[in-house]
Amino acid sequence: MFMTPARLYRVLAIAEAITWTLLISALIARALGVDPLVVTIGGGIHGFVFLSYGAMAVLVAFNQRWHPGVAITAIASAIVPFATIPAEIWLHRTHRLEGEWRLTQTDDPRDHTWYDRTMRWFLQRPWVLGALIAVAIVTLYTVLLIVGPPGGK
Repeated sequence: MFMTPARLYRVLAIAEAITWTLLISALIARALGVDPLVVTIGGGIHGFVFLSYGAMAVLVAFNQRWHPGVAITAIASAIVPFATIPAEIWLHRTHRLEGEWRLTQTDDPRDHTWYDRTMRWFLQRPWVLGALIAVAIVTLYTVLLIVGPPGGK
């Protein structure tokens, strides 16, 4: 399913936009008198997908060798509701999502850096990479739940 960086990016960009819809709908429902639990549930789902999108954007940025400004733009697009969709379209149209996962070393001197070697090692072991990312996201998510929602309760 995620055989290319472009496919993974598109799926999570759409998921991020869908969870924005869920969160905004829950906020409207709460304002109309529905149990505030809907915001807790919608916010929790959105928060988890938000963190997943951010982790994926970092991975794709390294794989695609994006300039830091492009990577920051891609990651920051998750902050604005529904902005991940135009960001994905822009990245696609500017050919920044083209290509495969970089699983093997080439003659490119950038392939000799420690972070490229580490990325290739993890990309060759997708279950290890997925587990590591999942543990990082769950840990960060748990810490953020303990800290509390933005702006307090």
